[in-house]
Amino acid sequence: MSRFKVALIDKELDQIPAWVPGALADAGIDFVYANCKDADEMMAIAADCNMLWIYGGSQLASAENLPRLDECIGVIRSGSGVDRIDVDTATELGMVVVNTPHAHDDAVSDHAIALMFAVGRRIVPADAFTRQTEWSWDRSAVLPLWKLRGKTVGLLGFGNIPRFLVRKLAGFELTFLVYDPYLDADALAAQGVQKVELDELFTSADIVSIHTPLTAETRHLVNEAVLKKMKSSAILINTARGPVVEEAALVKALQEGWIAGAGLDVFEVEPTKPDNPLFGLENIVVSPHTAGFSDESIDLTWRLSVEACLDMRDGHFPRSYVNRKVTPRRPLQAKTFGPIYNPHTD
Repeated sequence: MSRFKVALIDKELDQIPAWVPGALADAGIDFVYANCKDADEMMAIAADCNMLWIYGGSQLASAENLPRLDECIGVIRSGSGVDRIDVDTATELGMVVVNTPHAHDDAVSDHAIALMFAVGRRIVPADAFTRQTEWSWDRSAVLPLWKLRGKTVGLLGFGNIPRFLVRKLAGFELTFLVYDPYLDADALAAQGVQKVELDELFTSADIVSIHTPLTAETRHLVNEAVLKKMKSSAILINTARGPVVEEAALVKALQEGWIAGAGLDVFEVEPTKPDNPLFGLENIVVSPHTAGFSDESIDLTWRLSVEACLDMRDGHFPRSYVNRKVTPRRPLQAKTFGPIYNPHTD
């Protein structure tokens, strides 16, 4: 029997931690890699692979390319989002679509909270004022400011990241509203949050924080009609996926004062352009899709990706995969997983 083969299609060797090739080789896995720019380059290394591995933003796991991978039983996306993988095609072909969301939950929830404070306390304008202005006691240029305690926070989606967020904000005496059509009210109430419909969330919340994957259902879920329902004092936070928000409508909402501000780690088109009209606004704080990044989370992403390769090679479903109804090309058995080992904290 030929050895199990893993093809990483968007990294060169100097971008891969030194321990990764060794760990796979020690497990008897053939590991190939290249930063593939097109389908031909991908097929040159991955035509006979058993696992196709995407670490970054490659869009080569498409409906056109996946059927060419006759031996492939799974596609790994290192990270949470799988919107650049054609999941439907993979499922039809019996490929398990793997992700590693557990590596990023902690960091993303930190970042969402940081954006809440940065926008609500107007940290960026205050920083510029402090550096560029001769001090006086008239600081109206950085007002108004709000305190977090007692606010109502609306969570769009209630997966692992917002659950971390709720626990971290426990001391602020907040009311949490959740819109998640896939969870029932009793299950949410047991975690200290209240299930509401979309309109009530946007009408009632002082802060709306987005935590949904990008799907056909969620694309432009936050549109002009929804933004107009928000309080004029409210802020919008997005650390999920940019196209969940209709960006042109958000620009209008910020310019015309429908809402007070926004904190964005993601954009409708990435990488976004320097002339993005959002960047001309003072009531917004932005970051370049780095919410999931920390030294610990990056290392853990690699470790969980390697773990998934080993599990699939050994005939087990991985720790996390998104197409739960897939019938695998090769029989796979369920496995009981222990706690995630993090060498930085354990």
